[in-house]
This record gives sequence, structure tokens and C-alpha cells, in this order.
Amino acid sequence: MLDKVMPKRGTFFQLLASHTDRLVGGATATMRLLTALGAPGGQDLAALIDEVNVNENSADDIKAQYIRLLYESFTTPLNRQQMHTLMKDLDRVLDTLQSVANAVRMYQIESSTSEARVMASLGADACTRLHRAVVALADRKRQAEVTALCHEVEALEDRGAATMREAITKLFAVEGDEAAAWHAMKMRRFYTAQEDVLYNCKRAAHTIEEIVLENQ
Repeated sequence: MLDKVMPKRGTFFQLLASHTDRLVGGATATMRLLTALGAPGGQDLAALIDEVNVNENSADDIKAQYIRLLYESFTTPLNRQQMHTLMKDLDRVLDTLQSVANAVRMYQIESSTSEARVMASLGADACTRLHRAVVALADRKRQAEVTALCHEVEALEDRGAATMREAITKLFAVEGDEAAAWHAMKMRRFYTAQEDVLYNCKRAAHTIEEIVLENQ
């Protein structure tokens, strides 16, 4: 009973690390999906979309364990509300990754663009850094490393936002018929979904930074 209300400190961080491991898996699958789109002899696109969804579903199970542990525990290693906010932020990243992957099927996107591939790569890089930051967060001696990783995530989001603006400018610089207009509209929504991934990564990075500041 005591273990339930006063779990070991590491249990929370293990669950966070497991969740962000799925985050990296989902982001990597999304990057591979965008690379494979329109490529000759490419990978099975449906399988890559399913891979993103599998990672998201697995992360949801981990989130449920984490939230249950958070509310059943008498003590938590960090501020309870901040720990809850961090999990929500991380989960939001996976939700937006899932939206990007499913949009490929929903919008029937048959080929990728250089901007879409760049944004997918930036998203994978940001998720990898979030995972590393969460793993390091368990060790107070690594606070400087955590902060540096968070700053890198924020810089990646800035690059992603600039790439999105360039991509959308290109879309509407070309005149065409109704089919071309529909293509521009759906790609604008797609690019926006990709930028949402990076924005939510930055949001999670900000939460981690706040946790570090309060626990120095």
C-alpha cells in the first residue's frame, strides 16, 4: 500500500521516458513517410501511417498509467501540476504527429515537397531532443544539459515556422484552375499541421524549462 501512495521517484521519470520514446518513434515514422511519398519503389505508406498510430496508441496507454500514478501518489518528485502539464504537452505532440500522418491518407497526398521533408526532419530532431531532455530531467546535476536541449527545440521550431511560410508562399505564387486551388488549400493545411508538431514541441520544452527553474 505504501508503495502505491509513495512510489519511487524514478517511476515517474521512467514513464515520461517511455512516453517520449514513443514520441521519437512516431516522429521518425512520419519523417520516413514524407520521404517515401512519391519516391520510386518506396516503402509501404499505409504501414508507415499505421506505425505512427501504433506509437500514439502506446503512448496513450503510458499516459494513462502516469496520470493514475500522479493522482494516487501522496508525494511526487516535482510539482504535481507541472508534471501533469508536461505529460499533456508531450501527448499533444503525438496527437499532432498522428494528424500529419493521417492527413496523407485523408488528403490523398501522393508526393512530398522539399519543405514538407525538411519540416518532418525538424520534427524528428525536436522530438529526439525532448526525449533526451526528459531522460536528463531525472538528474539535477544535468539541468544545464536539459536547458540547452530545450533551447535547441525552440530553435528548431523557429526554423520550422520559417520553412512553413516559404512553402505557403510558393503555393499561392502559382495561378491555376480549381484543382490547383484545392491542392494549394490542402497543402496549406498539411504544412500547418506539420508546424503544429514543432509548436507543441516548443511548448513542451518551455514546460521543462519552467520545471528546471523551479528546482534549481
